[in-house]
Amino acid sequence: MNSNILSKQPLKGTFLVMSTLFLLNACVSVKEFKGEKIVLPKEYVNTQRDSTNQATIQWQTFFEDTNLTDIIETALAQNQELNIMLQKISISQNEVQARKGEYLPFIGITGVSEVEKVGEFTRNGAVEKALKIIEDEAFPEPLKNVSLGLSATWELDIWKKLRNSKKASVYEYLATVEGKNFMVTQLVSEIAITYYELLSLDNQLIILDQNLNIQENALQMIRLQKQAARVTELAVKRFEAEVFGNRSKRFLLTQQIIETENALNFLVGRTPQTLNRLKSGFLELEVANMSAGVPSDLLLNRPDIKKASLEIEMRKLDLKIARAQFYPSIGLKAGLGFEAFKSSYLFNSPASVFKGAALDLVGPLINRNAIKAQFKTANSKQIQAMFDYQKVVLSAFIEVANQLSKMDNLRESYALKEAQVDALTNSIGISLKLFQSARAEYTEVLLVQREALESKMELVETKKEQLVSRVKMYQALGGGWKY
Repeated sequence: MNSNILSKQPLKGTFLVMSTLFLLNACVSVKEFKGEKIVLPKEYVNTQRDSTNQATIQWQTFFEDTNLTDIIETALAQNQELNIMLQKISISQNEVQARKGEYLPFIGITGVSEVEKVGEFTRNGAVEKALKIIEDEAFPEPLKNVSLGLSATWELDIWKKLRNSKKASVYEYLATVEGKNFMVTQLVSEIAITYYELLSLDNQLIILDQNLNIQENALQMIRLQKQAARVTELAVKRFEAEVFGNRSKRFLLTQQIIETENALNFLVGRTPQTLNRLKSGFLELEVANMSAGVPSDLLLNRPDIKKASLEIEMRKLDLKIARAQFYPSIGLKAGLGFEAFKSSYLFNSPASVFKGAALDLVGPLINRNAIKAQFKTANSKQIQAMFDYQKVVLSAFIEVANQLSKMDNLRESYALKEAQVDALTNSIGISLKLFQSARAEYTEVLLVQREALESKMELVETKKEQLVSRVKMYQALGGGWKY
């Protein structure tokens, strides 16, 4: 029988026995996902089915105010949080490249220059002494060694541990990209909301100044009435108190405007400065209807849902990688080069040529608790990712449903508030005329002016809520990250 065949049989048998032991030890139970599947309805409640979806509109088109779009564009270039996220994407991209290289052979150049003085009673020392006695020739002392060559190592990825690791890093990279997209939607939404908050404060200040002008005129009239002995000093003081109170509110509103403007500057990523904005015509801003499409569109448009879906795939691969830790790793090692005890002999071929190859088979056999713990952790993280995906999908659907309802209710509320403001504004002039003709008390004039001011402020607030609700609806549908 061929001696080569005989020599290969024990190695092959040993490999099969060891592989069988490792495979048997790899039998670890997997926890199954027991959560109920989230099934989105075909359409939103109390809405007409519309196949169009405004989430697909770019933010430059969605927002018609050029002042707002200029702020958003600057923020997307300068916002620190967004730039931090972009660096995370770069890190994830580098991780993909690193994982890709792990399952390819590693080839390197090795060079060694060393000196050794061995003891006489060591193995090498005894060999040197024996050769000296036999051949009567002394070894160089100390003994030098110089080598130069190539070395190669390659882990055979038969269990796909390295390839799955590379795929997992790809999913992680894609999830990071979707995370960035989700951050963009949040940033665009936050800027727009803060911008509309600033516009509403500007208009509240205008309304307060208009009301102060009316109250100061009324105060002058009351003072004249007092000189004519038609009212008492009490009426004058009550009107003065109302004017002082609204003057005080003016300073508080001014401070709110400064803080809101600076909050916008922070989102843009720059120091405090005056922002260009539309200060008049706020109440005339049109709040257009939104087309929400169908609930299943959320799975395609919402970056956070796509991120959660990618993380599930990544966790599935992590579980496979953890299972592969139970199996033996098989590696090849090889070396080729020149080696000599004297540099002048280094390139004497074939006397100075060295070459070698080895096959490594390494795997856990007895103490596997750490690997078991890693496997169970990977299993739990996979189930966690599935629950997280369900939570994100459910939250997205509820956000859209809430904003649809809110936009309808705010539209009705604004129409009634507008009618209230018209009625109270007209009643201011009527109350002054009645007071001048002694047919109304000064307290009625004060009350009407106060109610008119409050109703105008509430109207501005309702308009702001309408605009904010439209922005939040755009964000909830998954819009704002395409640009």
